[in-house]
Amino acid sequence: MRVASAGSAADSGSPRRPGRPLARDKRRRAASSVAPVLSKYERSLRPCLACFSRPRDSAVQREEPLMSSFWSRIVVGAVLLPAVLGLVYLGGWWLWVLAVVAALIALHELYRLTRPLRPLVLAGYAGTLLALLGAQLGGIPWMTAGFLSTIALAFVLKGISDTRQSLAVAIATTVFGVAWIGLGLGHALLLRSIPEHGRLAVFTVLLTVFAADAFAYFVGLLIGRHKMAPVLSPGKTWEGLVAGTIVAVLLPFFAFYHQHFLTIGESLALGVVIAVVAPLGDLFESALKRDMNVKDSGRLLGGHGGMLDRLDALLFASIASYYLVRAFGWA
Repeated sequence: MRVASAGSAADSGSPRRPGRPLARDKRRRAASSVAPVLSKYERSLRPCLACFSRPRDSAVQREEPLMSSFWSRIVVGAVLLPAVLGLVYLGGWWLWVLAVVAALIALHELYRLTRPLRPLVLAGYAGTLLALLGAQLGGIPWMTAGFLSTIALAFVLKGISDTRQSLAVAIATTVFGVAWIGLGLGHALLLRSIPEHGRLAVFTVLLTVFAADAFAYFVGLLIGRHKMAPVLSPGKTWEGLVAGTIVAVLLPFFAFYHQHFLTIGESLALGVVIAVVAPLGDLFESALKRDMNVKDSGRLLGGHGGMLDRLDALLFASIASYYLVRAFGWA
């Protein structure tokens, strides 16, 4: 028995008598059994305690950015829309300058989003400028030639640059930007150049796109309950889409009513096309931003986001509207 007692004392590191554990051991065992219970109740009570300590923070955090974005959209729209419509009314080189400025800003935002793909920025800027210049001077053939020059310029710049990105990815990203933004705004210039009715046509397309987007936003904000594309764009709702579609269909009808341009059926068809392609353009950019893991293309226009956020629907709508009007026998 003494040998066993000696072994136990050696194992524990301090002499003690068998059968009488120390008070310190009792306290340790009691604490180890109570600690998980306390931790469990602490986790369950933590949300309740947070509610009592900061009752309005979550609501304030949700409402303040929402109202800030709302009023920012109103102010930016009130300032920029008259200026844009004024330059559209003047047409010619005034509108071309506006298109160039908007295109280069939007292209800069796009290339910043896709920076990991190493786009050849100078080639994209030059190709966009040439495409818009071609649209202004010579219509579709010259615009296409300006766009195709992007491929050659990108190839040359890739050859003399020291970037490690693959040739195909870098050139494809560069050309994609010019095709999306340069050709999109180029078709808006072509729409404006339609004889006699170009001003009315581009006015109608612009106002339809912007009005449908605004109504979709505000209706979704007020009564939107059902998410349309929660993965791509969580803010868009089916209620907002319905409101935007109604506006997009009716606005061209009233704009061309009693005008010697499009018939009633053609006006309604144009509205339907815009109602379909404009949200697709918006969702297309949302998918791109999600792929690049960003929320907005920029903050240049406040609550509207960046220039690309403002133009995304118009880039699709201007191309579709131009070729539809041509199919009706104009341009």
